[in-house]
Amino acid sequence: MINLAIIGAGSIAAVLAKTIVMMNSRGDSKVKLYAVGSRSKEKSEHFSKEYGAIKAYGSYDEIYNDPEVDLVYIATPHNFHYEQVKKALEHKKHVLCEKAFTINAKQAQELCDLAKENNVLLCEAIWTRYQPMRQIINDVVASGIIGVPMMVTANLSYSIAHKERLQKPELAGGALLDVGIYALNFANMVLGDPDYVEALCIKNSLGVDMSDSVTFTYEKTGQMAVLCASALAVSDRYGMIHGTNGFIQVENINNPQKLTVFDKEYKVVKEINCPEQLTGYEYELTECAECIEKGLIECPSMPHERTIYMMNLMDSIRAQLAVKYPFE
Repeated sequence: MINLAIIGAGSIAAVLAKTIVMMNSRGDSKVKLYAVGSRSKEKSEHFSKEYGAIKAYGSYDEIYNDPEVDLVYIATPHNFHYEQVKKALEHKKHVLCEKAFTINAKQAQELCDLAKENNVLLCEAIWTRYQPMRQIINDVVASGIIGVPMMVTANLSYSIAHKERLQKPELAGGALLDVGIYALNFANMVLGDPDYVEALCIKNSLGVDMSDSVTFTYEKTGQMAVLCASALAVSDRYGMIHGTNGFIQVENINNPQKLTVFDKEYKVVKEINCPEQLTGYEYELTECAECIEKGLIECPSMPHERTIYMMNLMDSIRAQLAVKYPFE
């Protein structure tokens, strides 16, 4: 069993811990919840009791220095990711880091280089890249059932503008890194890397993007993706793949639950429900464990090259939006 330690004890950390408990109950887990670390000892102790972690630490350094820790899951806000991943890698710990992986591509490249230098696994926890529905969507598109895919539309929006981490530039706030990343990944998984990217946004009073519109264009194929993300409103979260002979509707690009195929006459010709899942986090945990067993330093579902590409993509979008964080 691989001993996993969680840095941060918030809501995402709780979902991952719950997932490990469920996997262990099912009897197929390769990961054990060994420790949790928080800046509040009281908070980590409460978290440990609730989810059965063996150790509860009141600092992150205690996790880095614990020789029993194999894999560190980083569940803090993304403005902290770079320094926390860096310290974990320097202590030769394997790392699974929540999205957005870092603030920018420069940080991502440095961390991937450090993982290679220390021969440890480093993965971005963009869960939709690991889930079975990703391959199911790809297989349906490749089957030709909708002809040639020519346009993708996708959106992900929640009414979360009141949250401090979204509001402030010093916390690397904004919709793009928080929710827009899912729309970008959805289009990228279907159509690949675009030739051109154009973006617009609505900012808050502090200069952080609250609503984003991003368009991908593909010069050689004539394909296009139109993507939206917002922290100001609730959206339907649909991903649509429009082809020459029909279209595919994907329910909830943040955790795809159902795929529906329509023909030219708008009739349903195929429906596929998401395979039964615990929480959806189990797939990235299993892949990380298997990669550690194999001595790999990156996960096939989200290799370093893809993480760095997506960070470069978001850097280029933020440049167009004129959104820059004070510590960059």
